[in-house]
Amino acid sequence: MNHPLAPVCEAVALLLSPHAEVVLHDPETDEILGIWNAFSERSVGNPSLLGELEELTETGPDVYGPYPKSLPDGRRLSSVSAVVRDADGKPDVVLCVNVDRTAFEQASRILAAFAAPVTGQPRALFEHDWSETLNDLVGGFVRERGVAVERLTKQDRLELLGRLDAAGVLSQRRSVPAVARALRISRSALYQLLAQARKESNYADPS
Repeated sequence: MNHPLAPVCEAVALLLSPHAEVVLHDPETDEILGIWNAFSERSVGNPSLLGELEELTETGPDVYGPYPKSLPDGRRLSSVSAVVRDADGKPDVVLCVNVDRTAFEQASRILAAFAAPVTGQPRALFEHDWSETLNDLVGGFVRERGVAVERLTKQDRLELLGRLDAAGVLSQRRSVPAVARALRISRSALYQLLAQARKESNYADPS
């Protein structure tokens, strides 16, 4: 078709393909002037049925929607319609964009499934992932303090070791060398600090 809006309709259909159908209606004859990506199985010359717009509330000057529609096969659409007027203010055409929601609803269900809460981590699995817990706790602590690991004070290290010990990291096999590396200290220094941290913890909480 040679209507001035035809290139616009084709561009929108190409951009949103295959999820959108673009339809140009003649409000005077109430027939379809042009249709792009016609998944509703309508064609040029079919009735437009623009009377349904009279039941909708404008969301802007001469703009309606998004509003819901359905196809005979059960697919749900989100539609918007715009009345385009000529130089005299008379409705020239009505441009409608119908978006098939199927793919988006499927994607939403998949994302919702991934976002569902997970149960607590099994002990056997934790034993293989304690290094990740170590990294998380040390990284969070230095961000909290706003300093690099090397610049942590003795009191900072005692507090951090207390957190690691409470999280069960230091009860895992072969964890001491990894913790020493993470804190940038020797193993002997780590053992001394850990002993002090546990002593202070027991003093603070005799139970």
